[in-house]
Amino acid sequence: MATSRRSSVRGSVVKGEPGRPRSSSRDPLPPAEPVANPAAPRFVIDYALQRRGALRTLHTGGALTSEFCEADPYLLKAAKFHGETSGEKCPACRKSDLVNLHYVYGDELGPYSGRIRAESELPAMAPQFGEFTVYVVEVCQHCHWNFMIRRFQLGDGVPRRALPTPRDLIH
Repeated sequence: MATSRRSSVRGSVVKGEPGRPRSSSRDPLPPAEPVANPAAPRFVIDYALQRRGALRTLHTGGALTSEFCEADPYLLKAAKFHGETSGEKCPACRKSDLVNLHYVYGDELGPYSGRIRAESELPAMAPQFGEFTVYVVEVCQHCHWNFMIRRFQLGDGVPRRALPTPRDLIH
C-alpha cells in the first residue's frame, strides 16, 4: 500500500500590511492630483469640539486631572525646545502660555516622516512633496495639558518616491 506524503509547510509568515500590495521602486506612480495652492491646507480636521468636551469634563469634576494632564516626557521635551508660542493661556491650569508643535507625516518624506517642523517651514515644504499630513498638538509645560487640535494635508499633488535614507541614519 502506497502512502502519500503531504507537504509539511506550516506556519508560513507573510510580512507587511495585509491587503496592501508591496510597491517597488519600479512600479509606476499614481497620476497627479490637481491642487491649486500646495501651501493651502486641505482636508482640515479641527478637534475643537472634542477639546471643548474634554475641558468641560475636566472643569466640572467628571474626570481626574491626571486623565488629561499626563503628557509624555518626549512630548514635553519637544515642546520645550521646538514649541512655538500660541499666544493663548492653558485651558486646564490657566497659568502659562501654550505652545504648538507641528508634526509632519507622509510616505514621501521617507526617514524624515514623524519629525517636528516650524510652522514657517510648512509653506516651503508644500511644493517639494506631493502629499503629507500635519498634526498640530498644543502643550502646556506647566500642568502637562496636551491635545491634538488640528490635522490637515499639504503638498502639490504630484506623487514622488520616498526620500532615501541618508548614510548617517543607516544602522
